[in-house]
Amino acid sequence: MSEETLSNLLHETRRFDPPPELAAQANVTQDSYDEATADRLGFWARQADRLNWAEPWDTVLDWTNPPFAKWFVGGKLNVAYNCVDRHVEAGRGGKVAYHWEGEPGDTRTITYADLQREVNKAANALLELGVRTGDRVAIYLPMIPELPITMLACARIGATHSVVFGGFSADALRTRIDDAEAKLVVTSDGGFRRGKPYGLKEIVDEAVTDSATITNVLVVRRTGEDVIWNDHDVWWDDLVDRQSAQHEAPALDAEHPLYILHTSGTTGKPKGILHTSGGYLTQVAWTHHAVFDLKPHTDVYWCSADIGWVTGHSYVVYGPLANGATSVIYEGTPDTPDKDRWWEIIEKYRVTIFYTAPTAIRTCMKWGEEFPAEHDLSSLRVLGSVGEPINPEAYVWYRQHIGGDRCPVVDTWWQTETGAIMISPLPGVTAGKPGAAMRPLPGIVADVVDDQARSVPDGGGGFLVIKEPWPSMLRTIWGDDQRFIDTYWSRFDELYFAGDGAKKDSDGDLWLLGRVDDVMLVSGHNISTTEVESALVSHPKVAEAAVVGATDPVTGQAIVAFVIPRGSAGDVEGEGFVKELRDHVAQVLGKIARPRQIMVVPELPKTRSGKIMRRLLRDVAENRSLGDVTTLTDSTVMDLISEKLPTAKAD
Repeated sequence: MSEETLSNLLHETRRFDPPPELAAQANVTQDSYDEATADRLGFWARQADRLNWAEPWDTVLDWTNPPFAKWFVGGKLNVAYNCVDRHVEAGRGGKVAYHWEGEPGDTRTITYADLQREVNKAANALLELGVRTGDRVAIYLPMIPELPITMLACARIGATHSVVFGGFSADALRTRIDDAEAKLVVTSDGGFRRGKPYGLKEIVDEAVTDSATITNVLVVRRTGEDVIWNDHDVWWDDLVDRQSAQHEAPALDAEHPLYILHTSGTTGKPKGILHTSGGYLTQVAWTHHAVFDLKPHTDVYWCSADIGWVTGHSYVVYGPLANGATSVIYEGTPDTPDKDRWWEIIEKYRVTIFYTAPTAIRTCMKWGEEFPAEHDLSSLRVLGSVGEPINPEAYVWYRQHIGGDRCPVVDTWWQTETGAIMISPLPGVTAGKPGAAMRPLPGIVADVVDDQARSVPDGGGGFLVIKEPWPSMLRTIWGDDQRFIDTYWSRFDELYFAGDGAKKDSDGDLWLLGRVDDVMLVSGHNISTTEVESALVSHPKVAEAAVVGATDPVTGQAIVAFVIPRGSAGDVEGEGFVKELRDHVAQVLGKIARPRQIMVVPELPKTRSGKIMRRLLRDVAENRSLGDVTTLTDSTVMDLISEKLPTAKAD
């Protein structure tokens, strides 16, 4: 892919200026861009001063051995102290840290003083089980308060945590435990999802069979379901409840390993992304303050991500708590007991900032605007999206039906590897463009380059790279420095590249085009799946779309689309609907982007994090047998798609 061949097809002319009252009181203004441009390292040093340091650093950045960065060298701090104790010591112990909502309707309100007490007790419990600074702890829990409490307890004593999403299989859990050489697993009897309890303990039992490193399994009671009990198992309430609520937080080096989070690897072995303490906490705290315009004394903030993913680490736990925010955590699904559960929660807690994924927004679009319309969402003032590029129609629907046409939408780009938001509008500064991530944040140096690492001109497309180190960057892949170099730093000399394509519009603003692996080569033109999907979803009858390239004897690759119609779409069974969509794409993007084939389907195959599994759709498009479907939320989706195939084809 190069600037000559990456087609820039989608054009968006809508603009949404910042609300004047928000802009007048914004946490971050244009001055921050100017300040960071003039002195980037000085800018990050000032952001680090937002934290409490036990010992000051002497060097902001050590980049003498790229790509291995060290930030705030010589400094010492404790992440848990910064997230909890300092707020209590400042007299804010009575402030709510978390409003927790269980799926069945049970609730807990946890103040900063409550959190301090529970984190200290959990830290003492870990110490009693023999966990020490430098040990690794695997965490496999549902979205219950004990999840952030355990993470903070690990951070407090200097144990490195490895959170594994509670939907992963025993094999996936075992791989991650073994890779981290974890000493302890913290889990629960189960959780609640779609109105029913599901088990976790039995998955852990299978995963730790014959483990060479696990000494104990600490189990939280959540569902009350029966579990098999083993000699190394310990009930959370038996151990933690009897601990002292006093614990002195030790000062740890700024580069002390805070957590490992595994992300999928092309070799089949997950990559253990390592994040450390001082630089990571600096950037997640500042970006949470800046991108969401957080006013900690008045805002109620809700990030809907599961803590098992990096978004939950950075913007449910560490960023919000470092800033003394009040957050919402919800255990279950957005459609339990009905499709208005999220909007009910926003109304109940008077949420002011809401951060979710484009996949979730498109699902809510499919369900219909009548569900949010039943609730008072007037408390909202800032909306965010994360996880993948947001298509313009989902952006506009989100702004209109959730934000009441008054809330700015901050479409954020970042990754597990980057640790924190890198590219985003700022709600008090940026005139938002639907679908655009806009510009790198102050202190971040990103660009779009061609295959020779030359910056592309405005209007061009290519590879998204980061040109300078940033505080929350991954330090390595756990146990495999060479894989770290090969995966992220080998494509371009001393430039970070993690596989995303992007384009610059005529104003120089950035539009993410998804993974370069998801770019289709059609008659010599590289066309982004993201742009074709956006064109399809801009049709009023389409709720969601996924696009893949399939081998074609004439064009090299042909565009194959899978679409979910909106409930109000009417008759979508005939060839007329498919022709209407193909013509619509041709009108929006040009004839080169007209799909060869459109399949009308009831659902799309998605991972448990909400990402569409295009690999499986490519298998369908090319009539191959399906590969591994174990990471799907619902493997029967592929059966539903297969049933549709005979009637779904266009010419």
